[in-house]
Amino acid sequence: MVYLIHFERPYRHAQHYLGSAWDVDRRCKEHAAGTGARLMQVIGEAGIPWRVVRLWDGGRLEERALKRRHSGKALCPVCQSEVMHDRSIHGRR
Repeated sequence: MVYLIHFERPYRHAQHYLGSAWDVDRRCKEHAAGTGARLMQVIGEAGIPWRVVRLWDGGRLEERALKRRHSGKALCPVCQSEVMHDRSIHGRR
């Protein structure tokens, strides 16, 4: 399973983490404990809340394909919701 994590506020340039795991719940517990990926450890140390916002079927190959797109914001329903909200308020397309 491939998963996308959204950070409630950016950490430097990053606002998302894209990963893959057979057991996403277990992997998220590792991230929360600071024993997963280094970026997630740093996010935890910075006190930044995060949540899983999207899942895809697949494994490492699908994860790599999504990472190559460099489009975390476009893949993130939270960010897309914010863009749509901003457009409706300001009348932009």
